[in-house]
Amino acid sequence: MTNAIKAYALLALLIAIVLVLGQAMGGTEGLVVAFVISLAMSFFSYWFSDSIVLSMYGAQAVERDQFPALHEIVERLAERAGIPKPAVYIIPSMSPNAFATGRGPSKSAVAVTEGLLAMLNKEELAGVLAHEIAHVANYDVLLSTLVATLAGSLSFVARMFLWTGGDRRRDGEGGSPLLGLLMIILAPLVATLIQLAISRSREYLADETGARYCGDPRWLASALAKLEGGIANRPMSDAEPATAHLFIASPFSVQGIMGWFSTHPPMHDRIERLVSMTGQNRG
Repeated sequence: MTNAIKAYALLALLIAIVLVLGQAMGGTEGLVVAFVISLAMSFFSYWFSDSIVLSMYGAQAVERDQFPALHEIVERLAERAGIPKPAVYIIPSMSPNAFATGRGPSKSAVAVTEGLLAMLNKEELAGVLAHEIAHVANYDVLLSTLVATLAGSLSFVARMFLWTGGDRRRDGEGGSPLLGLLMIILAPLVATLIQLAISRSREYLADETGARYCGDPRWLASALAKLEGGIANRPMSDAEPATAHLFIASPFSVQGIMGWFSTHPPMHDRIERLVSMTGQNRG
């Protein structure tokens, strides 16, 4: 199964869980309520998440005359991806990282930290920006926003299940208290695991697509190796866990068992995949 198919299959599973939990909570009426909650939250996230996350990290829009080389790279990569040029932002942080946001290719932005610009050479920067533009071209920003919203909806519906006692069925049959307890505990956990799996699959896909856009997989591989060490030495102290999936690398220093719950695949796996692509996607 390809990374793209896997992601959408997991998304369908997440939607199904939200609706099943809603139905278990209140029959057909509960299913409708769960659907409406998910739809409303998804709509809000779709329209406002980009401005919210940029504001959250103090990102400032920069013009071509301020950072001509940066704009030139973004413009060239966007042309290769066949999308409009994203807006360019700088994040005032010395922790090296980058992310893309926006509702789609026609309204998108790429943001890089000051630390990233200071750490990488021109080729490595192109690799990172190619990865981010790949996210935009693949509609990953919209997908990750939808997944995060659905996961939040599932947690919300699970709490509603707790408040109603798990037995407010409209079909005349009482619910099972044990089933209600299991749903309250397991539903958010399952949603989180699905969200992590989707995030990781899209990171692999963005690496592969970005390697084709920039022309040399080694550029991104080298950048990721530097990012791993740079973030370990200087993690982003003000990063929010809810937005960690947006960055090219987890903004936190992830070690040991916590790596199992990271929004990103192991860095060495990503680097090995890119190195194995060398010579296949040149030009």
